[in-house]
Amino acid sequence: MQPLLLLLAFLMPPEPGTGIITGGHEAKPHSRPYMALIHYLVEETPNRCGGVLVRKDFVLTAAHCWGSSVNVVALGVHNIQQQESTWQVIPVKEAIHHPDYNPQNFSNDIMLIKLERKAMQTAAVRTLSLPWGKAQGDSGGPLVCENVAHGIASYGQNNGTPPTVFMKVSHYMPWIKRTMKLFP
Repeated sequence: MQPLLLLLAFLMPPEPGTGIITGGHEAKPHSRPYMALIHYLVEETPNRCGGVLVRKDFVLTAAHCWGSSVNVVALGVHNIQQQESTWQVIPVKEAIHHPDYNPQNFSNDIMLIKLERKAMQTAAVRTLSLPWGKAQGDSGGPLVCENVAHGIASYGQNNGTPPTVFMKVSHYMPWIKRTMKLFP
């Protein structure tokens, strides 16, 4: 029964205006296999954010994608209106926002989501590298360059005009490494 409820939660309409692509075009199906769809509640209202699968059991996203609960993450999704065999809907074990996150000014707007189980890597679900050494997206979505996540979308103009502010992933690598080591 629970998997059915999780699927129904994903098919619920999001807040008005979030079902469109702002200033972009539809990507080729599953051409971004690292993308994650995060479902969370804010005062019992369903919301969605993007994220990036950075380890089989961790998704990196924006901390403001955290409401009263972060329920599930869906991987392998191209069209949220049409279920495919590529979907992996995984419950969230824990949502860990940066300890210095400030929702008033969006500073340190970054969060790791620990999944209940590891994602199965397929053609439609893959991890994306992080900058372990030294574009407009929706909240929590990655800014990718040469197949490495360099930024996580934090905030910007609702109409899609620049600028969009990204959290610089490399700046948060010590926190990301420490946090992920807590869950081997």
